[in-house]
Amino acid sequence: MRAIVRRRYCPPEDIRLEEVPTPTPGEDEVLVKVHAASVNAADLDYLTGLPLITRLATGLFRPKSARLGLDVAGRVEAVGGEVTRFTPGDEVFGDLTEFGFGAFAEYACAPERAFAPKPRNLTFEQAATIPQAAVLGLQTIRSKGEVRPEEKVLINGAGGNVGVFAVQMAKEFGAEVTAVDGTTKLEMLKSIGADHVIDHTREDFTRNGKRYDRILDIAAYHSLADCRRSLTPEGIYTIVGGPIGQFFGAIILGLLVKMTGSRKKMGMGMWKPFREADVDFLTELIEAGRMVPHIDRTYSLDEVPEALQYQREGLVLGKLVVTM
Repeated sequence: MRAIVRRRYCPPEDIRLEEVPTPTPGEDEVLVKVHAASVNAADLDYLTGLPLITRLATGLFRPKSARLGLDVAGRVEAVGGEVTRFTPGDEVFGDLTEFGFGAFAEYACAPERAFAPKPRNLTFEQAATIPQAAVLGLQTIRSKGEVRPEEKVLINGAGGNVGVFAVQMAKEFGAEVTAVDGTTKLEMLKSIGADHVIDHTREDFTRNGKRYDRILDIAAYHSLADCRRSLTPEGIYTIVGGPIGQFFGAIILGLLVKMTGSRKKMGMGMWKPFREADVDFLTELIEAGRMVPHIDRTYSLDEVPEALQYQREGLVLGKLVVTM
């Protein structure tokens, strides 16, 4: 089969499309013929090995896995003898984060728990956008307590991989949503339900005098102190993306805020890949038409370097998809 391969940490232009052996499923594994995969910001971290803390999971000096790609959607080709949930021909989608990656290939193989039935009303391309970004968005929106109706929720970096799903889920929970991103993304954010939009090139949300019950920070380019001032007295700040120093800063500041007796909460989002309860909840929303993926561009398998480069530029509206 053809697959995207890298054998060292490198920039997108150094990865290659190669012929490699098609995997054979083990007893508890499923072999999927890939119809589509999607690109995540995390793919760049795993490709480049930056920030360096990423290498604790992927290999200190060289990658443990030569493969790339987390999100996959396709049709089951073969199953191992212990597999009970799937049979050949089933349409599935899944997250390969915990199983050596490999979505950027013509076939993917992983334990059956990596996959779930594809939502019936989605194409393979749409389904491939869900596994990492939508699950992360849901878990972060729910972190430190469920969003309550009429809460004022601000999502910074709302137009990218995770933000598009987070906006829709916050609206699903009844929140009043303010979406922050660049000029070119504002119309799309309005179209998916944002009540208010802020162009970060023209307005600093930390200095407009408004206060929010919850801030979901995917871009993380403001100081944590400024974000804290933008919270209501019982507000919650959760960092999802941005420089690694911001993550540690949010944890430390959160502890200090707690020690002062403040009711504000600050911290980082905790991600548990493709948890069954979350996937079931998202599938229900999608099949009911209450959440819709947004695909910016599609690429062929041999164009994965270009897709990763575009992802690195930070201009993506929603998700990028690789089709086979």
